[in-house]
Amino acid sequence: MTQILIINGHPRKDSFNFVIAETYKKSAIKTGVNVKVLNVIDLKFEPFQTKFKDYDAPKDIINARELIAEADHIVWVYPIWWYSMPAILKAFIEQTFVSGFAFEYLKSDKVLKWNKLLKDKTFSLISTMDAPPFFYKVIIKDAGGKFLKESMKFCGMKFKSRLYFGSVKVSSEKQRKNWLEKIEIAGKKHK
Repeated sequence: MTQILIINGHPRKDSFNFVIAETYKKSAIKTGVNVKVLNVIDLKFEPFQTKFKDYDAPKDIINARELIAEADHIVWVYPIWWYSMPAILKAFIEQTFVSGFAFEYLKSDKVLKWNKLLKDKTFSLISTMDAPPFFYKVIIKDAGGKFLKESMKFCGMKFKSRLYFGSVKVSSEKQRKNWLEKIEIAGKKHK
């Protein structure tokens, strides 16, 4: 059975991102897949970790790695703040997608080489923002999405799709309903 993991990186539980994650989950489950949700804000870990070699990861980070290892497809749900993702999500990525789990450096005298340890997985991005998505993608050049896409590709994962919604702060109920309909379609297609 296909395993989907939704990683929700919004640090506030009353956010529209939680509605998006739940909508995607319900829609995907209807297609017969197994879906788990990991809310980064619920994890207990030190966000300002600077020691990664010989790092004793806390239980929640180890559990997150297990969920990632089990998943066939990962859906990242997060807001864009200051042109990127919230700091807590970036800290989670730094501590979870480490050498030995997500990739492994190879000894080489001339060029940096590595094994990509998450090769059999795909991923999608769903982001909310207060700027119009066109402005973010064209003018800002998709800074947060680019970071996440390249980081996951570094680990061997294949990019499937992205959905950007904005401007959330001034959106109407009708707009949010339309966005959630797009999320339902993405969930059914596992995108």
